[in-house]
Order: sequence, then C-alpha cells, then structure tokens
Amino acid sequence: MTETEQLDDDGAIAAATEVLPLDAWHRAKGGRMVEFAGYWMPIQYEGIMAEHLWVRENAGLFDVSHMGQLLLSHAGGDKAALHAAVETLLPIDLSTLQLGMQRYSLLLAEDGGVLDDLMVSRWPDYLYLVVNGATKWDDIAHLREHLPDDIVINHLDDQALLALQGPGAAAALGRHVTGEWPLSALVFMRFGAFQIGGVPATISRSGYTGEDGFEISIPADAAATVADLLCAEPEVKPIGLGARDSLRLEAGLPLYGHDLDPAIDPVEGDLAFAISKRRREEGGFPGAARILGHLADGAPRKRVGLLVDGKMPVREGAKLFDGNTEIGVVTSGGFAPSVGAPIAMGYVPTGLSAPGTAVAAEVRGKRVACTVAAMPFVPHNYVRKTGA
Repeated sequence: MTETEQLDDDGAIAAATEVLPLDAWHRAKGGRMVEFAGYWMPIQYEGIMAEHLWVRENAGLFDVSHMGQLLLSHAGGDKAALHAAVETLLPIDLSTLQLGMQRYSLLLAEDGGVLDDLMVSRWPDYLYLVVNGATKWDDIAHLREHLPDDIVINHLDDQALLALQGPGAAAALGRHVTGEWPLSALVFMRFGAFQIGGVPATISRSGYTGEDGFEISIPADAAATVADLLCAEPEVKPIGLGARDSLRLEAGLPLYGHDLDPAIDPVEGDLAFAISKRRREEGGFPGAARILGHLADGAPRKRVGLLVDGKMPVREGAKLFDGNTEIGVVTSGGFAPSVGAPIAMGYVPTGLSAPGTAVAAEVRGKRVACTVAAMPFVPHNYVRKTGA
C-alpha cells in the first residue's frame, strides 16, 4: 500500500504522541489531519490530485517538521576527526563536501542494508543531517552507539522544517528573503543563512518532488509567521502528505520503509550514486564487501519503475510475475496525476530490469500488465545554474 493508504488506515499506524508547531495552523486551513510517524499531520486540504497538480504548475508549502534535524560536531573542534567518524557509518566522501554544499547519503547497517536515507550539509563547524521522521529516534540511537564519545549530537527539536516546492517557489520565497547574497545564488543542493520576514532561516535548494524548491529550517515558534507570509503569495498553497507521496513517486524518489529498508543495499535500491568515488576505491564503510561486490558484479535485484496498463492502480505489496514465475514485489504505487495513469515502483531481478521489459502485477487475484520504465516518470526541474 502507498504512504497515502497507510495514512488513511489508522490500524496500521502507531498512535500519535506529538503535534507539530503548525498543528493549529493546519487545522485552521482545513487540513485533514492523520496520525503519521508519531505526529498529527495534514494528508490533504482541498484534495490530493488538485494539490499535486498545483505544485507541478505553481508552488506548494509542505510541513515536514516531523523530520529529524541533527547537528554533529567534535567536542574538541577537530573537524577532521568528525568527518572521519561519520565516514565509518556513511559511504560519503566528506572531503569533497564543501562549505555550503549538501549531499544525499545513506545510513548503513553492518551488512550494507539501508537503515535510513538522509541529507548531509557542511556547516563551518558542524555537519547538519536531516533524517526521516519515522526513523529519527532509531537513527539518533544508532549514531550515539557507533560514533566516538567526543562526537556531539544535537537534536534540533526546537526547529521547524518547511518545504516550498514548485516552479513558482523561487519567486514567492524571493519576495521575503534577505541575506548576504541573493536567493538566486543558491543552486540545487546548496544552502545558506537568510532571513524570511526577519526570521532567521537556513535555506537549501532541494526537496522531494522533482521540482525546483527549497527546504527551510526556522525556529518552531516562528513557523506560523513564515507559513502565513509564504501562503499569502499567489503562487503558494498548503499541500498535504498525500500529494507529497504522489509527487515523489512520479519523481522516482524512494520512500524509506517502503522502497528502502535494512534488507536492501544501495546498489539494489538503484542508489549507487550515493557511494562516493573514494569510498568505492577504499571501502571502510558498513557492508562494503557486499556493496562493492554488487557494484563490480551486479546486484541480484534492482528497484525499477513500472508503467501500469489500464486504470487500475497497483499498490504496495502486489506480487510481480514473469509469466507464471513470481519475480518480485511492488513497493510503492498509485495514480500519477501528471502522467495521467497508474505507476508503481518495485523490485525485480536485475536481468528483468531493462526499460521496456514486460511483467505483470497481481491485483485482487488478477494479473495486470506492467512495463518496466526508466525513472523519473516526469522530468526533474532542478535549478543547477546560478541566477535561475
């Protein structure tokens, strides 16, 4: 089942224990609230399809304050020791991560399985990590257990995190941002310190929709002020988790706990790009033997996109077949508003992973024809040149 279905099924979710800084704001805007990752969160406001298409054409504001924001530092200020320690857990080369840059990475188990996917940014004296909300407490415990005692982990639980996504995001945000340089100086996977309406903010040009956009870390007590400023712009509407899920699926982006889990390694998950060149040569990260072996010889399975024939959605958990042989499973699926058809994501043997390969999914006892497709399903629209 998809993230949306899981959110709709109260029996599949642990009881919410906390509210986000914008809880009252969401309710006042008409947000339909559900329990997810231990929080009340908005799944939709005016409808998932309408919100999805609005983001593709304009800009949407997402509350992702459930995510974990972590600052890692060395107690003695030894940045080289900090980087070396973190590299024992992530397959990243921090020597190539310059100040003001961020990078996608993976927290790996001892056997190379993925414990979480995350973003790493380099600050002057810190590494700033954004981890998934559903796994953040496990991530923090894992980091505390495996990092040396002189590595300090600061959970920024007094910060909210907002994502402004869509082709109108830069114009809408730019009307309220001040700083040492213009917002247009940020390109994809870069960040900087700014102010939004006088509120201090760390802003990165990144997101989870495939569109141009920004992720904005601000003090939790100022979240409503910033949200009101942005949603007063004609391009911007508040958007719920339902559209966030359909947008990321069209963008070919995996969702941890569905498309990624501890049984899947980065090569199987089609995330080999997250293993830096030097780490491929030197190893030294958890599960290096398994992962480097899969890089050299090929993994037994691979995460792929699937175009679904007809109008019936294929959901998470559907079995995949090659003829009468069961070959894999769907890990995410649903109707794709921008594509105008059902799509899915799942795992198949590498020998059946080439785009154009015909497979079938089993839905309610019937076989639905699918075709392996290249991802993303819709082009990414990231801004990679200064001034855009």
